[in-house]
Amino acid sequence: MDEQPTPVTPPTATPRTGRVDPAAPVYNAMVGDWPTKATDAVETLVALLRDKTVRPATLVARALIFGIIIFAAAVTTLTLLSITLIRLLTVYAFDGRVWLSDLVVGLLFVAGGIAAWSQRKEPAAGPAT
Repeated sequence: MDEQPTPVTPPTATPRTGRVDPAAPVYNAMVGDWPTKATDAVETLVALLRDKTVRPATLVARALIFGIIIFAAAVTTLTLLSITLIRLLTVYAFDGRVWLSDLVVGLLFVAGGIAAWSQRKEPAAGPAT
C-alpha cells in the first residue's frame, strides 16, 4: 500500500524577533481557539452593556438639551412678539396710548391662559391615607 506522509505545519517566524519558533504549531494545537472565544465574549459583553446603559443615557441627555433649547427659543419668541405687538398697537392703533396697548396684550394673555386652564385634565383620585 502506498501511504502518504502526514503533512507537518512548518515552523513560523515570530513577529517581534523574526526567529522561527519550532514549538509554535504544537502550542497552537494545545491552546485551541479559546483566545478568540474569550475575545468574542468580552466584545459581546461590552456591546450589551453599551446598549443597556450608554444609549438610553444619550437619548435622555439629547431630549433634555433639545427641550431646554426649544423652551428658551419659545420664551424668547413670545417675548419679542409681545413687544412687537405692543409697539404696533401703540403707534398705529391707539395713537401713543401705551396703557391701552398693554391692556389689549394683557387681555390676550389672560384669554390664552383661560383657554389652556379649561383644557386641563383632572388628576385621578388616589387612595385616601
